[in-house]
Amino acid sequence: MSNRALLEVIALDVEDAVAAQAGGADRLELVTDMAADGLTPPRETFAAIRAAVDIPLRVMLRRSDGFAAGDVSELVEAARGLRAEGAEEFVLGFLHPDGSPDLDAVEAVLAELDGCRWTFHRAIDRAADRDGLRKALAELPGLDTYLTAGAATGVADGLPVLLAEAAAGRRGEPGYGPRILVGGGLALSHLPALREGGVDAFHIGGAARPSGWDRPVSAAAVAQWRAALS
Repeated sequence: MSNRALLEVIALDVEDAVAAQAGGADRLELVTDMAADGLTPPRETFAAIRAAVDIPLRVMLRRSDGFAAGDVSELVEAARGLRAEGAEEFVLGFLHPDGSPDLDAVEAVLAELDGCRWTFHRAIDRAADRDGLRKALAELPGLDTYLTAGAATGVADGLPVLLAEAAAGRRGEPGYGPRILVGGGLALSHLPALREGGVDAFHIGGAARPSGWDRPVSAAAVAQWRAALS
């Protein structure tokens, strides 16, 4: 693997996707409804974005705000439709009310994904036992990334956890093989410590939209992050 850091940008539509790619994004996370922290986008949106850009797309599988799976049959149906449209990478993650991973829901969705690569998203930051969650998920097919801030409240509070988990990954500890993708209150000022600690993947949403979520991604803002990571 090269030492080029991965920069993933949240995209809601084609305009976002084109701007993010122009700014130097390596990958997009496709979602809808950021008021609910990002839900599954329509198939048509995925298809339009796939036609407009040529960088990898990870598609959110999430039906409602929070980290409960909800109606698993709806998640499975959404996954099936997106796969039929050509989606190859996904983002998901479900917890029980006690903060343990909802393995039944995750496995039901994975059965539809047929080995596709996927990210377990920031549900890990709400888990009752992060290490236990990682070990419980370790053998699931396709899991290659954890999107995490290290803490439910964001990267500023989670930095020690992120650095510890990156070190655990370098030591080859069970459950720490997937890449750490840092996102959630991530600021440019956090990058030196994270890069020094061996973290090589970063996820931005609001930071790519200096004018707010009701405005599109700014290619210039993405380019600033790309430059900071280069």
